[in-house]
Amino acid sequence: MSAPDVAQAFYEVLRARGVTRIFGNPGSNELTMLKHLPDDIEYVLALQEGAAVAMADGYAQASGSLGVVNLHSSSGTGNAMGNLTNSAAAHAPVLVIAGQQSRRYVPLNAMLTNVDATRLADPLVKWSAEPLRPEDVPAVVSQAALLAMSAPTGPTYVSIPLDDWARPADEQVSAGLPARSVAGTPVLSEASIDEIVAELDAASSPVLVLGPGVDTEAGWAATRALSERRGLPVWVAPSPSRAPFATRHPHFRGILPTGLGAVAELLSEHDVVLTLGAAVFRYHQFVEGAPLRPGTRLIGVTSDPGEAARAAAGAIHVGDPVDAAARLAARVRESDGPADGAFVPDAAPPTVGGRHSAQAILDAVDRAKPADAVVVLEWTSADALWARFTFDRAQSYYFPANGGLGWGLPAAIGVQLADPSRPVVALIGDGAMQYTPAALWTAARYGIPVTFVIPQNEEYGALQRFSRIMDVPDGGYLDLPGLDPCAVARGYGVDAHRLDSLDDLEEFVRGAATATGPRLAVVPQLSQR
Repeated sequence: MSAPDVAQAFYEVLRARGVTRIFGNPGSNELTMLKHLPDDIEYVLALQEGAAVAMADGYAQASGSLGVVNLHSSSGTGNAMGNLTNSAAAHAPVLVIAGQQSRRYVPLNAMLTNVDATRLADPLVKWSAEPLRPEDVPAVVSQAALLAMSAPTGPTYVSIPLDDWARPADEQVSAGLPARSVAGTPVLSEASIDEIVAELDAASSPVLVLGPGVDTEAGWAATRALSERRGLPVWVAPSPSRAPFATRHPHFRGILPTGLGAVAELLSEHDVVLTLGAAVFRYHQFVEGAPLRPGTRLIGVTSDPGEAARAAAGAIHVGDPVDAAARLAARVRESDGPADGAFVPDAAPPTVGGRHSAQAILDAVDRAKPADAVVVLEWTSADALWARFTFDRAQSYYFPANGGLGWGLPAAIGVQLADPSRPVVALIGDGAMQYTPAALWTAARYGIPVTFVIPQNEEYGALQRFSRIMDVPDGGYLDLPGLDPCAVARGYGVDAHRLDSLDDLEEFVRGAATATGPRLAVVPQLSQR
Protein backbone atom coordinates (compact mmCIF):
# COMPACT_ATOMS: atom_id res chain seq x y z
CA MET A 1 0.00 0.00 0.00
CA SER A 2 1.46 3.35 -1.06
CA ALA A 3 2.04 6.16 1.39
CA PRO A 4 -0.65 8.88 1.49
CA ASP A 5 0.00 12.12 -0.33
CA VAL A 6 0.06 15.47 1.44
CA ALA A 7 -3.55 16.26 0.48
CA GLN A 8 -4.89 13.00 1.94
CA ALA A 9 -2.99 13.52 5.18
CA PHE A 10 -4.16 17.17 5.32
CA TYR A 11 -7.82 16.25 5.05
CA GLU A 12 -7.39 13.52 7.66
CA VAL A 13 -6.10 16.18 10.06
CA LEU A 14 -9.19 18.33 9.38
CA ARG A 15 -11.54 15.37 9.88
CA ALA A 16 -9.88 14.64 13.23
CA ARG A 17 -10.69 18.20 14.29
CA GLY A 18 -14.37 17.73 13.33
CA VAL A 19 -14.20 19.86 10.18
CA THR A 20 -17.03 19.27 7.71
CA ARG A 21 -16.94 22.65 5.90
CA ILE A 22 -14.33 24.93 4.42
CA PHE A 23 -15.34 28.51 3.62
CA GLY A 24 -13.34 30.14 0.89
CA ASN A 25 -12.66 32.21 -2.17
CA PRO A 26 -9.95 30.37 -4.11
CA GLY A 27 -7.51 31.45 -6.80
CA SER A 28 -5.05 29.63 -9.00
CA ASN A 29 -2.72 28.83 -6.08
CA GLU A 30 -5.54 26.97 -4.33
CA LEU A 31 -6.87 24.83 -7.18
CA THR A 32 -4.47 22.00 -6.39
CA MET A 33 -5.95 21.84 -2.88
CA LEU A 34 -9.48 21.72 -4.28
CA LYS A 35 -8.47 19.01 -6.74
CA HIS A 36 -8.25 16.63 -3.78
CA LEU A 37 -11.35 17.87 -1.87
CA PRO A 38 -13.13 14.80 -0.43
CA ASP A 39 -16.89 14.24 -0.64
CA ASP A 40 -17.41 14.50 3.12
CA ILE A 41 -16.03 18.05 3.41
CA GLU A 42 -18.15 20.79 1.82
CA TYR A 43 -16.53 23.84 0.23
CA VAL A 44 -18.78 26.87 0.81
CA LEU A 45 -17.92 29.45 -1.82
CA ALA A 46 -17.88 33.15 -0.98
CA LEU A 47 -17.40 35.84 -3.62
CA GLN A 48 -15.04 37.93 -1.49
CA GLU A 49 -12.38 36.95 1.01
CA GLY A 50 -13.57 39.14 3.88
CA ALA A 51 -16.96 37.48 3.63
CA ALA A 52 -15.33 34.03 3.71
CA VAL A 53 -13.48 34.87 6.93
CA ALA A 54 -16.65 36.23 8.57
CA MET A 55 -18.58 33.08 7.61
CA ALA A 56 -15.89 30.87 9.16
CA ASP A 57 -15.77 33.16 12.21
CA GLY A 58 -19.54 33.08 12.77
CA TYR A 59 -19.53 29.32 12.27
CA ALA A 60 -16.67 28.82 14.75
CA GLN A 61 -18.20 31.04 17.44
CA ALA A 62 -21.68 29.54 17.16
CA SER A 63 -20.52 25.91 16.96
CA GLY A 64 -17.60 26.10 19.38
CA SER A 65 -15.57 24.17 16.82
CA LEU A 66 -12.78 24.97 14.39
CA GLY A 67 -13.71 27.24 11.49
CA VAL A 68 -11.59 26.78 8.36
CA VAL A 69 -11.23 29.39 5.64
CA ASN A 70 -9.30 29.15 2.36
CA LEU A 71 -7.84 32.36 0.90
CA HIS A 72 -5.98 33.23 -2.28
CA SER A 73 -2.35 33.92 -1.40
CA SER A 74 -1.36 37.42 -0.24
CA SER A 75 -4.02 39.30 -2.18
CA GLY A 76 -6.81 37.22 -0.69
CA THR A 77 -5.30 37.52 2.76
CA GLY A 78 -5.13 41.29 2.34
CA ASN A 79 -8.79 41.46 1.39
CA ALA A 80 -9.69 39.32 4.40
CA MET A 81 -7.72 41.16 7.07
CA GLY A 82 -10.44 43.70 7.84
CA ASN A 83 -12.66 40.94 9.13
CA LEU A 84 -9.73 39.07 10.62
CA THR A 85 -9.49 41.95 13.12
CA ASN A 86 -12.94 40.94 14.35
CA SER A 87 -11.93 37.26 14.55
CA ALA A 88 -8.87 38.11 16.61
CA ALA A 89 -10.83 40.32 19.01
CA ALA A 90 -13.53 37.65 19.37
CA HIS A 91 -11.03 34.85 20.06
CA ALA A 92 -12.68 32.97 17.18
CA PRO A 93 -10.91 29.63 16.55
CA VAL A 94 -10.37 30.08 12.81
CA LEU A 95 -7.72 28.25 10.77
CA VAL A 96 -6.73 30.26 7.69
CA ILE A 97 -5.23 28.26 4.82
CA ALA A 98 -3.70 30.48 2.14
CA GLY A 99 -2.20 29.36 -1.13
CA GLN A 100 1.41 30.03 -2.10
CA GLN A 101 3.12 30.04 -5.50
CA SER A 102 5.06 26.91 -6.43
CA ARG A 103 8.25 26.43 -4.46
CA ARG A 104 10.38 26.86 -7.57
CA TYR A 105 8.79 30.25 -8.33
CA VAL A 106 8.78 31.75 -4.84
CA PRO A 107 12.46 32.83 -4.93
CA LEU A 108 11.74 34.60 -8.24
CA ASN A 109 8.86 36.56 -6.67
CA ALA A 110 6.59 35.32 -9.42
CA MET A 111 3.07 36.62 -9.78
CA LEU A 112 0.90 35.65 -6.77
CA THR A 113 3.87 34.87 -4.52
CA ASN A 114 2.89 35.18 -0.86
CA VAL A 115 5.90 37.30 0.13
CA ASP A 116 6.95 36.91 3.79
CA ALA A 117 3.86 34.79 4.28
CA THR A 118 4.49 34.10 7.96
CA ARG A 119 4.46 37.84 8.69
CA LEU A 120 1.57 38.88 6.49
CA ALA A 121 -1.28 38.28 8.94
CA ASP A 122 0.53 39.67 11.99
CA PRO A 123 -0.58 40.80 14.52
CA LEU A 124 -4.03 39.33 13.95
CA VAL A 125 -3.17 35.65 14.35
CA LYS A 126 -1.85 33.60 17.25
CA TRP A 127 0.63 31.77 15.04
CA SER A 128 1.57 31.58 11.37
CA ALA A 129 3.72 29.19 9.37
CA GLU A 130 4.80 28.02 5.94
CA PRO A 131 6.08 24.42 5.83
CA LEU A 132 9.80 24.03 5.15
CA ARG A 133 9.14 20.85 3.14
CA PRO A 134 6.03 19.53 1.38
CA GLU A 135 5.89 16.55 3.71
CA ASP A 136 5.65 18.95 6.68
CA VAL A 137 2.25 20.31 5.58
CA PRO A 138 0.06 17.93 7.65
CA ALA A 139 2.10 18.45 10.82
CA VAL A 140 2.07 22.25 10.45
CA VAL A 141 -1.69 22.30 9.79
CA SER A 142 -2.24 20.05 12.81
CA GLN A 143 -0.25 22.42 14.99
CA ALA A 144 -2.18 25.44 13.69
CA ALA A 145 -5.53 23.74 14.32
CA LEU A 146 -4.62 22.73 17.86
CA LEU A 147 -3.32 26.20 18.66
CA ALA A 148 -6.48 27.84 17.28
CA MET A 149 -8.60 25.73 19.64
CA SER A 150 -6.36 26.18 22.72
CA ALA A 151 -7.05 28.93 25.24
CA PRO A 152 -7.08 31.72 24.48
CA THR A 153 -8.66 30.54 21.24
CA GLY A 154 -8.03 32.56 18.12
CA PRO A 155 -7.08 32.57 14.44
CA THR A 156 -3.97 30.89 13.02
CA TYR A 157 -2.51 31.12 9.50
CA VAL A 158 -0.75 28.62 7.22
CA SER A 159 0.61 29.34 3.73
CA ILE A 160 0.95 26.23 1.53
CA PRO A 161 2.74 26.11 -1.87
CA LEU A 162 0.52 24.93 -4.70
CA ASP A 163 2.82 22.07 -5.70
CA ASP A 164 2.91 20.46 -2.21
CA TRP A 165 -0.47 18.73 -2.31
CA ALA A 166 0.40 15.79 -4.54
CA ARG A 167 3.77 15.08 -2.92
CA PRO A 168 4.16 12.05 -0.63
CA ALA A 169 3.50 12.73 3.04
CA ASP A 170 5.83 11.66 5.81
CA GLU A 171 3.81 8.59 6.73
CA GLN A 172 5.51 8.03 10.08
CA VAL A 173 4.61 11.55 11.21
CA SER A 174 1.22 11.91 9.48
CA ALA A 175 -0.17 8.64 10.79
CA GLY A 176 -0.23 9.90 14.38
CA LEU A 177 -1.61 13.40 13.73
CA PRO A 178 -5.36 12.59 13.81
CA ALA A 179 -4.95 11.18 17.33
CA ARG A 180 -3.24 14.33 18.62
CA SER A 181 -4.99 16.40 21.27
CA VAL A 182 -4.18 19.35 23.49
CA ALA A 183 -5.83 20.05 26.84
CA GLY A 184 -5.54 23.79 26.37
CA THR A 185 -7.90 25.28 28.95
CA PRO A 186 -6.09 26.44 32.10
CA VAL A 187 -8.06 26.77 35.33
CA LEU A 188 -7.54 28.99 38.36
CA SER A 189 -5.61 27.66 41.31
CA GLU A 190 -7.38 27.10 44.61
CA ALA A 191 -5.39 30.01 45.99
CA SER A 192 -6.89 32.34 43.36
CA ILE A 193 -10.39 31.08 44.09
CA ASP A 194 -9.80 31.58 47.82
CA GLU A 195 -8.67 35.15 47.17
CA ILE A 196 -11.72 36.03 45.08
CA VAL A 197 -14.14 34.37 47.53
CA ALA A 198 -12.61 36.37 50.37
CA GLU A 199 -12.98 39.62 48.42
CA LEU A 200 -16.63 38.93 47.58
CA ASP A 201 -17.55 37.79 51.07
CA ALA A 202 -16.01 40.88 52.65
CA ALA A 203 -17.51 43.33 50.15
CA SER A 204 -20.44 45.49 51.17
CA SER A 205 -21.58 46.30 47.63
CA PRO A 206 -20.07 43.91 45.07
CA VAL A 207 -21.04 43.85 41.40
CA LEU A 208 -20.54 41.37 38.55
CA VAL A 209 -19.39 42.47 35.07
CA LEU A 210 -19.55 39.84 32.33
CA GLY A 211 -17.96 39.57 28.91
CA PRO A 212 -18.06 37.30 25.85
CA GLY A 213 -15.90 34.66 27.54
CA VAL A 214 -18.85 33.31 29.55
CA ASP A 215 -21.40 33.17 26.73
CA THR A 216 -21.90 29.41 26.78
CA GLU A 217 -24.66 27.27 28.27
CA ALA A 218 -22.36 26.37 31.15
CA GLY A 219 -21.28 30.00 31.53
CA TRP A 220 -24.85 31.26 31.74
CA ALA A 221 -25.74 28.67 34.37
CA ALA A 222 -22.64 29.41 36.46
CA THR A 223 -22.88 33.21 36.36
CA ARG A 224 -26.59 33.13 37.12
CA ALA A 225 -25.93 30.88 40.13
CA LEU A 226 -23.16 33.19 41.32
CA SER A 227 -25.27 36.32 40.90
CA GLU A 228 -28.26 34.84 42.71
CA ARG A 229 -26.30 33.26 45.58
CA ARG A 230 -24.25 36.37 46.38
CA GLY A 231 -26.91 38.90 45.36
CA LEU A 232 -24.82 40.53 42.63
CA PRO A 233 -26.22 43.04 40.15
CA VAL A 234 -24.91 42.22 36.67
CA TRP A 235 -23.56 44.53 33.98
CA VAL A 236 -22.20 43.60 30.57
CA ALA A 237 -18.70 44.90 29.83
CA PRO A 238 -18.37 47.80 27.33
CA SER A 239 -18.48 47.19 23.56
CA PRO A 240 -19.92 43.67 23.86
CA SER A 241 -19.79 41.23 20.95
CA ARG A 242 -21.95 38.66 22.77
CA ALA A 243 -24.84 38.62 25.29
CA PRO A 244 -23.47 36.79 28.36
CA PHE A 245 -26.49 37.05 30.70
CA ALA A 246 -30.28 36.92 30.49
CA THR A 247 -31.48 40.40 29.61
CA ARG A 248 -34.71 40.08 31.58
CA HIS A 249 -33.21 38.58 34.73
CA PRO A 250 -34.01 40.82 37.74
CA HIS A 251 -30.27 41.23 38.45
CA PHE A 252 -29.45 42.45 34.92
CA ARG A 253 -28.63 46.15 34.78
CA GLY A 254 -27.59 46.72 31.15
CA ILE A 255 -24.39 47.54 29.27
CA LEU A 256 -21.57 49.62 30.71
CA PRO A 257 -20.75 52.80 28.77
CA THR A 258 -17.73 52.88 26.46
CA GLY A 259 -15.90 55.84 27.99
CA LEU A 260 -13.19 55.31 30.61
CA GLY A 261 -14.37 57.95 33.07
CA ALA A 262 -18.03 57.04 32.51
CA VAL A 263 -17.40 53.42 33.49
CA ALA A 264 -15.59 54.52 36.64
CA GLU A 265 -18.48 56.80 37.62
CA LEU A 266 -21.11 54.12 37.12
CA LEU A 267 -19.15 51.55 39.15
CA SER A 268 -18.22 54.01 41.91
CA GLU A 269 -21.09 52.86 44.16
CA HIS A 270 -19.48 49.41 44.40
CA ASP A 271 -16.47 48.49 46.54
CA VAL A 272 -15.64 45.27 44.63
CA VAL A 273 -16.09 44.68 40.90
CA LEU A 274 -15.71 41.09 39.67
CA THR A 275 -15.24 40.68 35.92
CA LEU A 276 -15.55 37.30 34.21
CA GLY A 277 -14.63 36.65 30.58
CA ALA A 278 -14.18 40.33 29.77
CA ALA A 279 -11.32 42.55 28.70
CA VAL A 280 -10.95 45.35 31.27
CA PHE A 281 -12.24 47.31 29.43
CA ARG A 282 -12.86 47.74 25.68
CA TYR A 283 -13.41 51.50 25.63
CA HIS A 284 -14.52 53.41 22.53
CA GLN A 285 -15.79 56.91 23.26
CA PHE A 286 -13.15 59.16 24.83
CA VAL A 287 -14.17 60.36 28.27
CA GLU A 288 -11.65 61.83 30.71
CA GLY A 289 -11.11 60.20 34.08
CA ALA A 290 -9.39 57.38 35.94
CA PRO A 291 -10.25 53.72 35.23
CA LEU A 292 -11.75 53.37 38.72
CA ARG A 293 -12.74 55.72 41.51
CA PRO A 294 -10.97 55.52 44.89
CA GLY A 295 -12.60 52.88 47.05
CA THR A 296 -13.48 50.58 44.15
CA ARG A 297 -11.36 47.45 43.72
CA LEU A 298 -11.51 45.30 40.59
CA ILE A 299 -10.69 41.60 40.33
CA GLY A 300 -11.22 39.52 37.23
CA VAL A 301 -10.80 36.24 35.41
CA THR A 302 -9.94 35.89 31.71
CA SER A 303 -8.49 33.08 29.62
CA ASP A 304 -6.31 35.58 27.72
CA PRO A 305 -2.97 36.56 29.34
CA GLY A 306 -2.76 39.53 26.96
CA GLU A 307 -6.08 40.89 28.20
CA ALA A 308 -4.95 40.37 31.78
CA ALA A 309 -1.66 42.19 31.26
CA ARG A 310 -3.07 45.24 29.47
CA ALA A 311 -6.03 45.80 31.79
CA ALA A 312 -6.21 49.41 32.91
CA ALA A 313 -6.89 48.40 36.52
CA GLY A 314 -7.38 45.50 38.87
CA ALA A 315 -5.95 42.13 39.84
CA ILE A 316 -6.65 39.82 36.89
CA HIS A 317 -6.38 36.04 37.17
CA VAL A 318 -5.70 33.94 34.06
CA GLY A 319 -7.89 30.88 33.70
CA ASP A 320 -11.22 29.60 32.46
CA PRO A 321 -13.86 32.16 33.55
CA VAL A 322 -16.72 29.64 33.25
CA ASP A 323 -14.98 27.14 35.53
CA ALA A 324 -14.14 29.98 37.92
CA ALA A 325 -17.78 31.16 38.01
CA ALA A 326 -19.03 27.68 38.87
CA ARG A 327 -16.48 27.23 41.66
CA LEU A 328 -17.17 30.69 43.07
CA ALA A 329 -20.93 30.09 43.01
CA ALA A 330 -20.46 27.01 45.17
CA ARG A 331 -18.36 28.81 47.78
CA VAL A 332 -19.37 32.46 48.24
CA ARG A 333 -21.62 33.30 51.13
CA GLU A 334 -25.32 33.59 50.45
CA SER A 335 -26.95 37.00 50.66
CA ASP A 336 -30.09 38.78 49.57
CA GLY A 337 -30.45 39.90 45.98
CA PRO A 338 -29.66 43.47 44.94
CA ALA A 339 -32.23 46.19 45.40
CA ASP A 340 -34.80 46.68 42.68
CA GLY A 341 -33.30 48.16 39.56
CA ALA A 342 -33.51 45.58 36.78
CA PHE A 343 -32.95 46.92 33.28
CA VAL A 344 -36.08 48.44 31.73
CA PRO A 345 -35.74 49.88 28.21
CA ASP A 346 -36.89 53.46 27.71
CA ALA A 347 -39.99 53.94 25.61
CA ALA A 348 -39.26 54.02 21.89
CA PRO A 349 -39.57 57.43 20.17
CA PRO A 350 -42.61 57.73 17.90
CA THR A 351 -42.60 57.19 14.16
CA VAL A 352 -42.05 60.41 12.21
CA GLY A 353 -42.93 60.78 8.54
CA GLY A 354 -43.14 57.02 8.05
CA ARG A 355 -39.64 56.47 9.47
CA HIS A 356 -39.06 54.51 12.67
CA SER A 357 -36.53 54.96 15.45
CA ALA A 358 -33.87 52.35 16.07
CA GLN A 359 -35.57 51.58 19.40
CA ALA A 360 -38.94 50.96 17.73
CA ILE A 361 -37.39 48.67 15.11
CA LEU A 362 -35.53 46.69 17.78
CA ASP A 363 -38.70 46.37 19.86
CA ALA A 364 -40.68 45.12 16.85
CA VAL A 365 -38.02 42.53 16.05
CA ASP A 366 -37.92 41.46 19.69
CA ARG A 367 -41.69 41.01 19.86
CA ALA A 368 -41.72 38.90 16.70
CA LYS A 369 -38.49 36.90 16.72
CA PRO A 370 -38.86 33.19 17.53
CA ALA A 371 -38.01 32.36 21.14
CA ASP A 372 -34.92 30.38 20.11
CA ALA A 373 -33.71 32.90 17.52
CA VAL A 374 -30.12 34.09 17.25
CA VAL A 375 -29.58 37.79 16.48
CA VAL A 376 -26.56 38.93 14.48
CA LEU A 377 -26.22 42.71 14.60
CA GLU A 378 -24.12 45.00 12.44
CA TRP A 379 -26.23 48.10 12.71
CA THR A 380 -23.87 50.47 14.43
CA SER A 381 -26.41 53.22 15.01
CA ALA A 382 -28.16 50.71 17.33
CA ASP A 383 -25.32 48.61 18.76
CA ALA A 384 -25.58 50.25 22.18
CA LEU A 385 -29.29 49.41 22.30
CA TRP A 386 -29.14 45.62 21.91
CA ALA A 387 -30.18 45.04 25.52
CA ARG A 388 -33.72 45.84 24.38
CA PHE A 389 -33.76 42.28 23.05
CA THR A 390 -35.10 39.49 25.22
CA PHE A 391 -32.39 36.86 25.48
CA ASP A 392 -32.88 33.93 27.85
CA ARG A 393 -30.32 31.45 26.56
CA ALA A 394 -26.66 31.47 25.64
CA GLN A 395 -25.19 32.20 22.22
CA SER A 396 -28.14 34.28 21.12
CA TYR A 397 -26.33 37.47 20.02
CA TYR A 398 -23.27 38.26 17.89
CA PHE A 399 -21.67 41.59 16.95
CA PRO A 400 -18.30 42.31 15.24
CA ALA A 401 -15.87 42.15 18.15
CA ASN A 402 -13.51 44.79 16.79
CA GLY A 403 -16.23 46.97 15.30
CA GLY A 404 -15.09 46.33 11.72
CA LEU A 405 -17.94 46.56 9.22
CA GLY A 406 -18.57 43.88 6.62
CA TRP A 407 -18.67 41.08 9.17
CA GLY A 408 -22.30 40.77 10.18
CA LEU A 409 -23.99 39.80 6.91
CA PRO A 410 -21.65 36.87 6.10
CA ALA A 411 -21.19 35.94 9.77
CA ALA A 412 -24.95 35.38 10.02
CA ILE A 413 -24.59 32.75 7.29
CA GLY A 414 -21.89 30.94 9.28
CA VAL A 415 -23.95 31.15 12.47
CA GLN A 416 -26.97 29.63 10.71
CA LEU A 417 -24.89 26.78 9.27
CA ALA A 418 -23.44 26.07 12.72
CA ASP A 419 -26.87 25.37 14.23
CA PRO A 420 -29.69 24.98 11.68
CA SER A 421 -32.16 24.30 14.52
CA ARG A 422 -32.09 27.97 15.60
CA PRO A 423 -33.40 30.64 13.20
CA VAL A 424 -31.04 33.56 12.59
CA VAL A 425 -32.22 37.16 12.31
CA ALA A 426 -29.54 39.56 11.07
CA LEU A 427 -29.98 43.31 11.52
CA ILE A 428 -27.57 45.02 9.15
CA GLY A 429 -27.40 48.78 8.60
CA ASP A 430 -27.88 50.02 5.06
CA GLY A 431 -24.30 51.31 5.09
CA ALA A 432 -22.83 48.17 6.64
CA MET A 433 -24.60 46.04 4.03
CA GLN A 434 -22.48 47.59 1.27
CA TYR A 435 -19.21 46.13 2.63
CA THR A 436 -19.96 42.48 1.86
CA PRO A 437 -23.25 42.35 -0.08
CA ALA A 438 -21.94 39.47 -2.22
CA ALA A 439 -22.43 37.19 0.80
CA LEU A 440 -26.13 37.25 -0.13
CA TRP A 441 -25.23 35.17 -3.19
CA THR A 442 -23.73 32.48 -0.94
CA ALA A 443 -26.90 32.44 1.16
CA ALA A 444 -29.01 32.09 -1.99
CA ARG A 445 -26.84 29.46 -3.66
CA TYR A 446 -26.78 27.18 -0.63
CA GLY A 447 -30.33 27.93 0.52
CA ILE A 448 -29.28 29.24 3.93
CA PRO A 449 -32.43 30.54 5.71
CA VAL A 450 -31.17 33.76 7.31
CA THR A 451 -33.75 36.52 7.79
CA PHE A 452 -32.06 39.85 7.01
CA VAL A 453 -33.54 43.15 8.25
CA ILE A 454 -31.98 46.30 6.77
CA PRO A 455 -32.93 49.52 8.60
CA GLN A 456 -32.36 52.31 6.08
CA ASN A 457 -31.55 55.81 7.30
CA GLU A 458 -29.42 56.70 4.23
CA GLU A 459 -26.43 57.72 6.32
CA TYR A 460 -23.63 56.41 8.47
CA GLY A 461 -25.76 56.84 11.58
CA ALA A 462 -23.13 55.90 14.17
CA LEU A 463 -20.75 58.48 12.72
CA GLN A 464 -23.49 61.10 12.81
CA ARG A 465 -23.78 60.39 16.54
CA PHE A 466 -20.03 60.65 17.06
CA SER A 467 -19.90 63.83 14.98
CA ARG A 468 -22.15 65.53 17.50
CA ILE A 469 -20.04 64.29 20.40
CA MET A 470 -16.80 65.40 18.70
CA ASP A 471 -18.24 68.69 17.40
CA VAL A 472 -17.63 67.82 13.74
CA PRO A 473 -19.73 69.91 11.33
CA ASP A 474 -22.23 68.16 9.05
CA GLY A 475 -20.63 68.26 5.61
CA GLY A 476 -22.75 65.69 3.81
CA TYR A 477 -19.86 63.23 3.61
CA LEU A 478 -21.70 60.75 5.87
CA ASP A 479 -24.85 60.64 3.73
CA LEU A 480 -25.75 57.54 1.69
CA PRO A 481 -28.50 58.58 -0.73
CA GLY A 482 -29.65 56.50 -3.67
CA LEU A 483 -29.00 53.01 -2.30
CA ASP A 484 -31.56 50.31 -3.08
CA PRO A 485 -30.85 47.33 -0.80
CA CYS A 486 -33.83 45.41 -2.21
CA ALA A 487 -32.49 45.67 -5.75
CA VAL A 488 -29.04 44.59 -4.57
CA ALA A 489 -30.49 41.56 -2.77
CA ARG A 490 -32.65 40.54 -5.70
CA GLY A 491 -29.63 40.77 -7.96
CA TYR A 492 -27.95 38.11 -5.83
CA GLY A 493 -31.06 35.90 -5.88
CA VAL A 494 -32.58 36.80 -2.49
CA ASP A 495 -36.29 37.53 -2.06
CA ALA A 496 -36.51 41.14 -0.82
CA HIS A 497 -39.25 43.60 0.20
CA ARG A 498 -39.63 47.12 1.57
CA LEU A 499 -41.78 47.18 4.70
CA ASP A 500 -43.12 50.56 5.73
CA SER A 501 -45.02 49.56 8.89
CA LEU A 502 -43.79 47.92 12.08
CA ASP A 503 -46.71 45.49 11.90
CA ASP A 504 -45.43 44.29 8.53
CA LEU A 505 -41.94 44.01 9.99
CA GLU A 506 -43.21 41.84 12.84
CA GLU A 507 -45.03 39.54 10.44
CA PHE A 508 -41.87 39.23 8.34
CA VAL A 509 -39.66 38.41 11.35
CA ARG A 510 -42.11 35.77 12.59
CA GLY A 511 -41.54 34.00 9.31
CA ALA A 512 -37.93 33.31 10.32
CA ALA A 513 -39.16 30.22 12.18
CA THR A 514 -40.24 28.51 8.97
CA ALA A 515 -37.92 30.09 6.40
CA THR A 516 -36.42 27.71 3.85
CA GLY A 517 -34.03 30.17 2.24
CA PRO A 518 -32.63 33.68 2.68
CA ARG A 519 -35.08 36.57 2.85
CA LEU A 520 -34.55 40.31 3.27
CA ALA A 521 -36.64 43.30 4.29
CA VAL A 522 -35.78 47.01 4.23
CA VAL A 523 -37.35 49.22 6.91
CA PRO A 524 -37.25 53.05 6.82
CA GLN A 525 -35.32 54.41 9.81
CA LEU A 526 -35.18 57.87 11.32
CA SER A 527 -32.01 59.85 10.72
CA GLN A 528 -29.49 60.08 13.56
CA ARG A 529 -29.16 63.84 13.06
